[in-house]
Amino acid sequence: MTMPTPDDASHFVAADTFGRPLRSLRLSVTDRCNLRCKYCMPEEDYVWLPREDVLTHEEMATLTGYFTDLGVDRVRLTGGEPLLRRDLPRLIRLLVQNRRVMDIALTTNGILLADQAEALFDAGLHRVTVSLDTLRPERFRQLTRRDEYARVMEGIESVARAGFTGLKLDTVAIRGFNDDELVALIEFGKRVQAEVRFIEYMDVGGANEWSQQKVLSRAAMLALLTAHYGTIEPMPERGAAPAQRFLLPDGATFGIIPSTTTPFCATCDRSRVTADGMWYRCLYATAGTDLRKPLRVGASADEMRAVIRAGWEGRRDRGAEDRKALERDGLRVGGLIGIEKLREDPHLEMHARGG
Repeated sequence: MTMPTPDDASHFVAADTFGRPLRSLRLSVTDRCNLRCKYCMPEEDYVWLPREDVLTHEEMATLTGYFTDLGVDRVRLTGGEPLLRRDLPRLIRLLVQNRRVMDIALTTNGILLADQAEALFDAGLHRVTVSLDTLRPERFRQLTRRDEYARVMEGIESVARAGFTGLKLDTVAIRGFNDDELVALIEFGKRVQAEVRFIEYMDVGGANEWSQQKVLSRAAMLALLTAHYGTIEPMPERGAAPAQRFLLPDGATFGIIPSTTTPFCATCDRSRVTADGMWYRCLYATAGTDLRKPLRVGASADEMRAVIRAGWEGRRDRGAEDRKALERDGLRVGGLIGIEKLREDPHLEMHARGG
């Protein structure tokens, strides 16, 4: 089903087979990263996307335009590590010119943020999210296999100085690793005027040694935090936002994204385009649609929109719920994609598709 907007009869909001609208686009600008976090990029060596296949800024802006013609109004720039992409502010300026884009956000590991925050703000970027899984330098080194903790802290401190508000800190909560830091992270968030969002540990590849035993559930997180803070109140849901938000007694807020134990597939309005133009309708999808090829051989705007519209309207993906069902039936014991398959197709790893 599609619905025309009142101001433009050529603009539609596409909906999939479950009635989920196409609203949010996660645009990966590079598959490269300067960390090797064990839950995301556990190997040292990867098969990278060929440089000549990576979309130009202009191609990314053009593709985004086709998506906004079909309902997208929020764009998040991801990677890999997006700040490794040369001249990222230029892409942001191109996206700002699209009047249908209401929100442009960036997810980064923060290492290069201090050097680029001002330029990103001046280009028109609206919001920043920094991934931060620990406040302990040695633990950071153990997780990321890089000694970059101090630069991440500098990056976080630079966000407010550049003029941004609404900073978020994303923490993957892993049982037995950082489950003793939840309170410390919330208190750190208060100091830097950021809302912390705890993310349940997800099976996002095949080589990350994920196991159900390492998942710190939403219920477990709330129990730990309640023991310290006292009564914690849930806040009203905000549309299709993945984070469930909570209010502490002092007025501070935090979020939990319970993708593993309580999937939000029913309201998911997100799709993902990789740096080389592969389009995935689900974080867990193993097959996507090549948008780069028709774009580069000269497909018309109507033809491109038709491909995207048909792809979304035929969408049946409920990947997290499918994995939850495997767990319920006792069929999910570890990673679902073997390392050799991952090496054959780099798109299957989350660093390529902007988890």
